[in-house]
Amino acid sequence: MTYQKHNLTETAQPIPTWSIGTIAGLAGGGVEILWISIYMRLSGGEAAVVARGVTETLFPGFVPSAAAMPLGIAIHMGLAVILGIAISIFVRSILPAKAPAAIEPLAIIALLVSVWAVNFLVILPLINPAFVALVPFTTSLTSKVLFGVAAALALRFFDRPQSSCQKERPV
Repeated sequence: MTYQKHNLTETAQPIPTWSIGTIAGLAGGGVEILWISIYMRLSGGEAAVVARGVTETLFPGFVPSAAAMPLGIAIHMGLAVILGIAISIFVRSILPAKAPAAIEPLAIIALLVSVWAVNFLVILPLINPAFVALVPFTTSLTSKVLFGVAAALALRFFDRPQSSCQKERPV
């Protein structure tokens, strides 16, 4: 009996970068919501205040509305998806394919810390200083680092190289 090697990766279709970025953004945005919810609960606050703050930042007159909280979550998740796609494209275009495995998550977290710094130290103090004060800097920075960890895990899990093991089967 002869055996033929069958490479399992031949049929694997790569996932488009924007799709992986969307998954990374949803994972990161979801982890941020979870983190802020836990923090606000433990500190005696309400996470809904943060969601309304997101809405107030983009639509200042909309805060009294009952839709301000769900709209804030939707805005947050929309921005998270955009950020996930941008990070995915950027990191994949600047890092060499053969870079050590630890480099990509570190690069993602570093980029997200940079995004946090620009948002919380430059942009938000100008357009909505009250939002910056809703949670301590360490809490919002932790939120962004957790986004980076979740996004890096999503990128690794959904875009990891397929198994290169080959199966031998009878011909």
